Amino acid sequence: MFRITISQAVSIQRCISKYPAIAVCSYNHSVQLNQKRNFTQGFFQALSESKPVAILQDATINLHDMTGMPWWATIMVSTFLLRGLITFPLSLYQQKILAKVEKVSTEDFPEIVKELKMETAYAQRKFEWTDQMAQNMYAKSLKKQWQNLLIRDNCHPAKSFIIIFFQIPLWITQSATLRNMLYMLPDPEDIKAQIVTAEMSLGGFGWIPNLIEIDHSFILPVSLGILNLTILEVTMHFKTFKFYSFFFFQIQIMSRKVKRDSKLAKYGTYFFRAFSVALVPIAAFTPSGLTLYWVSSSLFGLFQNFMIMSPKVRRLARIPKVASEHEKPYLNLYNEARKRLGK
Repeated sequence: MFRITISQAVSIQRCISKYPAIAVCSYNHSVQLNQKRNFTQGFFQALSESKPVAILQDATINLHDMTGMPWWATIMVSTFLLRGLITFPLSLYQQKILAKVEKVSTEDFPEIVKELKMETAYAQRKFEWTDQMAQNMYAKSLKKQWQNLLIRDNCHPAKSFIIIFFQIPLWITQSATLRNMLYMLPDPEDIKAQIVTAEMSLGGFGWIPNLIEIDHSFILPVSLGILNLTILEVTMHFKTFKFYSFFFFQIQIMSRKVKRDSKLAKYGTYFFRAFSVALVPIAAFTPSGLTLYWVSSSLFGLFQNFMIMSPKVRRLARIPKVASEHEKPYLNLYNEARKRLGK
């Protein structure tokens, strides 16, 4: 431990007396550090003691006790159940909204654009509008017509983001739940929490007998990175991504699809690739029970993407057929993978 001598303490005291500003700055710095530390600890404590985490923690323990499954299987099964009941239906709903928007933008909207251009050109000649006036009237009319189409088919693109408001909180809540069970939280003196943690220390599998310890073989962290990168590549090549002018661009390019090689999509891909790789060292120093959950969640996400690509599944979910949909998605995926690996 760092200690100071009496003479050093006297020197510091004299310096502070001579320059009181130093004491004030030192005090303020200490206060700021304590505030940041207290905020971080307070956040995790509040999350650990929150009602959703408590409910999910009890549900996970009850699932383990009723089924008699080992803890590693309980973690995976609970993950699949939650994602299957919550995120999978929302993903189907998201695809339905995007498909409707695509039909509107490719079937109905081009005709409206054509008519509006003709009407605007006629009005400009008749009323002697300037080019700026004509452009403003055209943009205003185009925006109104586009909104009318979205209202008609009840497919505002903002609805496709609903999955984000469920999937991310679910991931955080379940991560906090497993963290509680691994570390005997929120009350380490609770006998039930101690029993669960003791069981998890013996509830591993194969090369990970203890779910409280990290995966020294790095198999789970590396698998997490590979799964997330695979999901990203499948998503970027076989899902429909649209960005509309009322979010990012001017009204004139409304409903245009961002191509895979555009700058926005390119930088977005780089970011998510870097994020997927960054998760690997984080998972390498995380208890294997929590890393197992992350791997299970990504594994289900990959399965979910494969399911959504199926035309049969899309028809069962009443997702409209659109031009961007592949008749043989899995064959296209295989050929695309061969093409990319062959380069």
